[in-house]
Amino acid sequence: MEYSAEYEDNFIFSEFTNYLPTTGPKQIYNSDFESPNDMLVDSDQLLNDAENEKDDGNVHDILPDETILRGDDEYAMRELVLPPILEQPEVLEIKTFNWQITDWTQLPRRHRSPIFWCGGHPWRILMFPKGNNVDFCSIYLEHGYEDGSEVGPVPQNFSCCIQFGFVLYNPDAPTCFTHNTANHRFTKEEGDWGFTRFVELRKLWSVPWDAHNNYLAPNERAILSAYVKHVKDETGVLWHNFQNYDSKQETGYVGLKNQGATCYLNSLLQSLYFTNAFRKAVYQIPTQDEESLTNSAYTLQRLFYQLQTSKCAVGTSELTKSFGWETRHIFEQQDVQELSRKLMERMEEKMKGTEAEKVLPRLFSGKVRTYISCINVNYESHRLEDFWDIQLNVSGNKDLESSFQDYIQVEIMDGENQYMAGDEYKLQDAKKGVIFETFPDVLHLQLKRFQYDVERDAMMKINDRYEFPEVFDASPYLAEDADKSEPYIYQLHGVLVHSGDLNAGHYYAFIKPEKNGWFYKYDDDKVTKATMREVLEDNYGGEYLHPKGHVPIRRNKPIMRQNNAYMLVYIRQNRIDQVLLPVTEEDTPAHLQIKLDEEARIRDARKKEREEQHLYIVVRVITDATLREHCGTDLAVINTNEWLSPGSAAYYRILRKSSLKDLIDQVGQDTDVDPKRIRMWVMVGRQNKTIRPDQPIQDSNITIEEAYQKMAGHKNGEFKLWAEVAEEVDTEGNAIWPTYPGPITNRLPNKTDLIILFLKFFNVRAQKLNCEIKPTMIEPMKAKQTLRAAELQDGDIICFQLSTNDIKLDENISVKNNVISPNNMMNKTDRNTSLKLEKSISTLDVARNNTMRSPQDFIDDARSFYDWLANKKDVTFSPHPLRNTNPENLEVFTLTLSNKHSYDQMATRVGQYLNVDPTHIRFWTCHSGTGSPKLAVKRTSSQTVNGILNPPYSSFSNANQKSDSLFYEILEISLSELDTKKALKVFWLSEGVSKIDEYDILVPKNGSVEDLVQALVKKAQLEDEETGGPIRVFETHNSKIYKLLNKDYQVMGITDYVNVVAERIPVEDIEFSEPGSWVYAFHFQNEPSKAHGVPFLFRTIDGERFVDTRKRLEKRTGLKGKVFEKIKFAIVTRGSFSKPFYLTDDVIIEEYLSHREDMLGLDHPDRSRAIRNGAGDLFLK
Repeated sequence: MEYSAEYEDNFIFSEFTNYLPTTGPKQIYNSDFESPNDMLVDSDQLLNDAENEKDDGNVHDILPDETILRGDDEYAMRELVLPPILEQPEVLEIKTFNWQITDWTQLPRRHRSPIFWCGGHPWRILMFPKGNNVDFCSIYLEHGYEDGSEVGPVPQNFSCCIQFGFVLYNPDAPTCFTHNTANHRFTKEEGDWGFTRFVELRKLWSVPWDAHNNYLAPNERAILSAYVKHVKDETGVLWHNFQNYDSKQETGYVGLKNQGATCYLNSLLQSLYFTNAFRKAVYQIPTQDEESLTNSAYTLQRLFYQLQTSKCAVGTSELTKSFGWETRHIFEQQDVQELSRKLMERMEEKMKGTEAEKVLPRLFSGKVRTYISCINVNYESHRLEDFWDIQLNVSGNKDLESSFQDYIQVEIMDGENQYMAGDEYKLQDAKKGVIFETFPDVLHLQLKRFQYDVERDAMMKINDRYEFPEVFDASPYLAEDADKSEPYIYQLHGVLVHSGDLNAGHYYAFIKPEKNGWFYKYDDDKVTKATMREVLEDNYGGEYLHPKGHVPIRRNKPIMRQNNAYMLVYIRQNRIDQVLLPVTEEDTPAHLQIKLDEEARIRDARKKEREEQHLYIVVRVITDATLREHCGTDLAVINTNEWLSPGSAAYYRILRKSSLKDLIDQVGQDTDVDPKRIRMWVMVGRQNKTIRPDQPIQDSNITIEEAYQKMAGHKNGEFKLWAEVAEEVDTEGNAIWPTYPGPITNRLPNKTDLIILFLKFFNVRAQKLNCEIKPTMIEPMKAKQTLRAAELQDGDIICFQLSTNDIKLDENISVKNNVISPNNMMNKTDRNTSLKLEKSISTLDVARNNTMRSPQDFIDDARSFYDWLANKKDVTFSPHPLRNTNPENLEVFTLTLSNKHSYDQMATRVGQYLNVDPTHIRFWTCHSGTGSPKLAVKRTSSQTVNGILNPPYSSFSNANQKSDSLFYEILEISLSELDTKKALKVFWLSEGVSKIDEYDILVPKNGSVEDLVQALVKKAQLEDEETGGPIRVFETHNSKIYKLLNKDYQVMGITDYVNVVAERIPVEDIEFSEPGSWVYAFHFQNEPSKAHGVPFLFRTIDGERFVDTRKRLEKRTGLKGKVFEKIKFAIVTRGSFSKPFYLTDDVIIEEYLSHREDMLGLDHPDRSRAIRNGAGDLFLK
């Protein structure tokens, strides 16, 4: 039987909702069951629930006025098993199919019904009469497509959204029935769906189904009805599992990757990206001369361009790094309004002086007038301000219109609150309010979903229902004299949504990229098409709506929807074409396209390289050119990370199946040597950690893979070779090689047995030969000793140098500050070559014209030079960002030092570079995780560079330290003088406790608090005590006063675990005449143990009511207005678990201070902490 969609709408669902038998649970997949196309089956949990369910015989007590449901009543069954769908899609077709089942136990294990059609597709019932590996009858709905059948194979892009239900009933007693319902997106991959545990087998004919002893399937006979509803999938993602979902292919747009908790950033960036005029303005920022990933404008350009061109989701890590965010910031959710404002400010700065300089104010900035207008006289005071967004109250307002009315409501100032209208009019009744002068083209409305709850004394999220229209007119909220020549009608462009509660949640956005297009949901890396119901109704908040307005019988506390809009973006209708103007390739900076295309090409090449990696092998070849360029230990640099540096082995990536001859030909071409003269030696690692030639490869026709497998010492993925060049050739140009044990594959003439030695020349005159055994083991050789007696073998290195007698300093060499170090001589292009180790005997040159330096200025022997090479280290020095006067004027630089250098030697080198007295330089270690300064380096005579950069892990403070970086601080005094000082951090209270300034003070170690005060006056440029008034100093610990410090108190008694606070003693504390006492006051939140802020000393007056004490406290603290009004005052005793006694206006505080250690507590929230998630202040570099 076929039903139309119109017929469905006439059903009244509420007639049956209260009288329905319990429906079976929806099934989920379990791989243990035999399922032809990953059919939906029950979980173990659902199985346990079914087994534990009480068997009540399925008896239902029928009241006289109740309607009895029958399995053969198609109208009622259709209403029962096809309830309204939450997404409310359009119904295309509904079909009912009845299948009569007989001889149940004789049916095959799998039994299929005849095909029926719905929605233009074939369908059939798949039944497991004896269960699909369970003691239940299993029933599924599957499409009827099949290869070789009349209907043919499954279409390639087959996708169909179906709601369906099964009803199994007794044809003789139709009131005995059972049913179940489900919905599913049928695809080529998921062609069946249903219920593995539809009905228990024993209940079919073994157990009576009702009180009249009727069975569900008597005589193994029953009727199975399938109700199938085909619905329209407008968005393309209804009931989608999003496996292999391609946002670009389905929508034409891509999302942004979530780094951890950056979904709030992603939603804002998508909104700004689809404000096309903003995107075009960002492209107009000149960045061609500043292509740095620390430039936020450049990284934002890159991000926008990738959103335009990428086929997959784009990462935001480059942008967040340019903001200066560290890993911890990535996992902190920040306020979107604050982020939007800071990002706008940053881009506006970057756009100054460009074509886009006025774009952002025109797009996002409007004007609002704050006014006070007298009612009875002609006097008005007003102030005109720019706004970039509008914050609207949600609490107490039902929709956007009521929020705007609330925003511009007029306050009457009368009675005690009259307005002072100058000397002429004095106090007057007045109207106070705000009114808008202009609205921008793009209107950002921030809905205040997060507000402080006074009763709970905490921030709370407001989930109240709040409606906003697709179109609204903003002209009623403009001033009467505003320019209204053009309409201020706004079209909804974006809805930014927060789902969750205050402390945890998720952000996503609904945005309409085109004027007449669809809204799309941008949920991090996934983009889907959205309906207007999803955009509007689903984000109003409030209680969950029930299908067709149904209200549950039992009403407890209403369940509020957690997902609701917190930011709205509207575009002025008559400006929409200018805002959503097309952005083409011509609008993107050319240098940006070139850069990103090149990066894409490199990524593709690397991807291809990884895919073909198994076909290639890396070969590193040492040539004569390598030996000449290398200045260091061993024969060459064979470190994987340094193959491009001078003196490193040549790098070849070659097919494993290539012959050795192919490699020799390539090496000969690169070195301009006849390949016939080249022979390859295999390099092997020795026990002393050196790599030397071991044996030549005699056969040049074998493949690289064969040579590698047979001769390589370590199979680490790299083949290391030395290319020997023959000195002698025959008449045909073929090389003549010395004999070598092993197979001979050619008939070339051979010379007598020889060994390969490498000579390194250190050009200081010498009478000794030194043999390099390993970089840290240099042994002298006897000149008359034979090579065999010296136990030399192939690949050994011999070092020699000239005599150092009667050496004079070369006048042509520049000496900086009369100090020459190996690093100075090694790193300058014009340095004298006297310290260079030459590698080939053919390059030996006595170079007598190179006059030598004195021993204290340079290294005069090869052994010392090898020691230098073994201990040299590149160290990066950065200015301390907080302790230097002008850190932005200081540079970051790198010096090559020796691990054996002392603290003073390192300071000398840095001082020479900075042209600063080295005794005025202090170093700080660098944190490996954050890159920020860690601890000051203590200067000792035994401290070395290695000890500073690689301290022993004997204490926690030495952990997480970079081994190649230090910060430097330029001091005003020398380190020796600094050692006589004590460094103190002093917090100066200049305006009660509302303003705190922080200063680093140096005081002599034998000094007193009086010296500290004088140093503070000088450092903070304060008036001295004689002019400005006396200053008191006290210690605080855990936000409570620990000790008052007298002026003669020694500063060495101030420990590191306390804070030092200083303030001017208030005049009223000096000149008081009323009797009273002193009390320590501190701030806390809810509980005295949760102290915060800066404590202070307060003077009480005998007999004073607290209502008057409050006024003095307001003056003493410097806190004003609502901030002070919300403070609750209490007496707190010293006990650990004592409860505060809160004070009322009529009490006298002196009467409740029973002990000298009792304190006055100020209970109010800690405003210094972030509102949510413990996040720090939002910043953009």
